[in-house]
Amino acid sequence: MIRATGLSLRRGTKLLLDQADFVVHPGERVGIVGKNGAGKSTLFMLLQGRLDADAGTLDIPAGWRTASVEQEIGDNTLPAREFVIDGDRHLRALQAQRRATPDTDGQRIAELEAALVEADAWSAPARAEQLLAGLGFTPQQWSSPVSDFSGGWQMRLALARALMAPSDLLLLDEPTNHLDLDAMLWLERWLASYQGTVLVISHDTEFLDTVARAILHFDQGKLIRYRGGYEDFLTQRAERLRQSRLAWERQTRETARLQSFIDRFKAKATKAKQAQSRVKALARMQTLAPLQAEAGIDIRIPEPTGMPDPLLVLDEVGTGYALPDGGTRTVLDKVQLMVRGGSRIGILGVNGAGKSTLVKTLAAELPVLHGRRQASRGLEIGYFAQQQLDMLDPQGTPLQHLQRLAPQTREQELRNYLGGFGFNGDMVLGSVGPLSGGEKARLALALIVWQKPNLLLLDEPSNHLDVDTREALAAALAEFPGSVLLVSHDRHLLRTTVDNFWIVADGTVQEFDGDLEDYRDWLAQRGAQARAEARTFDGAAGRDVKGATDRRQERREQAEIRQRQAMLRKPVLQKIERIETSMQQAARRLAELDALIADADLYTEARRDERLKTLAEHGDLQKQTTLLEEQWLELQQELEDLEVQQS
Repeated sequence: MIRATGLSLRRGTKLLLDQADFVVHPGERVGIVGKNGAGKSTLFMLLQGRLDADAGTLDIPAGWRTASVEQEIGDNTLPAREFVIDGDRHLRALQAQRRATPDTDGQRIAELEAALVEADAWSAPARAEQLLAGLGFTPQQWSSPVSDFSGGWQMRLALARALMAPSDLLLLDEPTNHLDLDAMLWLERWLASYQGTVLVISHDTEFLDTVARAILHFDQGKLIRYRGGYEDFLTQRAERLRQSRLAWERQTRETARLQSFIDRFKAKATKAKQAQSRVKALARMQTLAPLQAEAGIDIRIPEPTGMPDPLLVLDEVGTGYALPDGGTRTVLDKVQLMVRGGSRIGILGVNGAGKSTLVKTLAAELPVLHGRRQASRGLEIGYFAQQQLDMLDPQGTPLQHLQRLAPQTREQELRNYLGGFGFNGDMVLGSVGPLSGGEKARLALALIVWQKPNLLLLDEPSNHLDVDTREALAAALAEFPGSVLLVSHDRHLLRTTVDNFWIVADGTVQEFDGDLEDYRDWLAQRGAQARAEARTFDGAAGRDVKGATDRRQERREQAEIRQRQAMLRKPVLQKIERIETSMQQAARRLAELDALIADADLYTEARRDERLKTLAEHGDLQKQTTLLEEQWLELQQELEDLEVQQS
């Protein structure tokens, strides 16, 4: 196991850990959480032996192999598949020794061949291809040099390389930052089957909740361990804060304010599946409001001065990019969309489908190639681009940035406004350059919403934000009365912010009638269909070569195969049915427990035993639900494989 005793850790003059103790057991999947700058990445450097502790001990089993994502891409001329295989350094060393061994040294060759078999050398290309496919690379890209890919896709390659390495301890620092939802779901399934110990830093709370079975939280120089996933951590930590009466009056006011908003929203929510999902997500936010109050970040988005309806219309629009030769490349075509006043829309689609292209077109950052973009008079757009942080002046201060937008506004009013975004005291007078990515993102958001837009176009706004700021942004967007169009891989942010979805796929944009669970199923169906079509194509090519095969024998064999497949499918379907029944029962009980947890009377001293029992049952049920979902996904994959084999 990993054991820390009396661990103290500094970064410059800042004390990150002070006499901290913690234990991580073999095979555990542990989430590391804390505010930006708390020391999460520094802890990883300590675990990798890249720096020494200032005091105390950190013991890791001597034989453990550690894998992590490299931040620097070395030789970028390698084909993608070879770059990933290089992650298995032991295998590459054996292969180099085999090439260097003379053919006359039979004994040494035999030893190396046996070692190569033990290292799974012959399956290495296939294993690398599975990782590449899971992370969104097409077979045509497997042979492309690393230098051909953008920075985000190179980080996917670095992640695949880390997963390729045989390891007992896997350290993942923000692994989902460059992943779309499809790749993120694949990574969740991969980690569920990983046999070693995983420590993961992530600001994506749903990813953490799915992956982690324990949480280590940086809290005032200590690492506090919580059992269960991220939701369990929030519930347990909220209970600790309630019992300690920390800022009780402030927390109560925040809870009441959010409850008032939720009641208003429920009264007007539509019956759309995503709108109902949002009701549940908002109820969760209300239950955990004390945590947000304790975090000290209180983002408020000013109400727009006007709300035309519709705000924006795209009529048979084609959009894309100009080419160096003077031509154009169309990314999306025949786009027919309307943005209504007060609408809240999440934009879904795999990386490269054209989500950012759509948002840039709506923001008039890209001209339409054909068709019509019609903006209403009074439209005020607040656009947060993926490159928004690069637009800040590194030499300017947060206060100066805001003063440039509002030169006539009193300084104290500007300071109060920036304080809501976490810029307090001397922070407003420091230069922007040294700020962390999360702090720069908060400032960029503050500058955008200061101008009271009635349409917010947000392209991955939470990429650099810590969990507390993400929660504050989710609460602010939930209450914002204007229109919101959001591109994000943060599922919690999507659930709490949007009522409907658009989906970008196959060169166009369509409304999506469903919620995120339906989108997950849609992705799985598309993947299964693509694999089936590929195998059907390969089979057709093979049949053309055979030519004169006996058709009757072939039909008889196919009938036998179908019969065998039906026999194989039946027990899988029965297992799926049993699991779905258990999931429905667990969901009903969780809903009952959520209602209990939301009841303020539960937190009186008289109901202490009932409260502890309720929270324990809630945590156990959530873990049970996660396990059932993992089993359900595995059985669906098994069923899908059987169907593909049958085709």
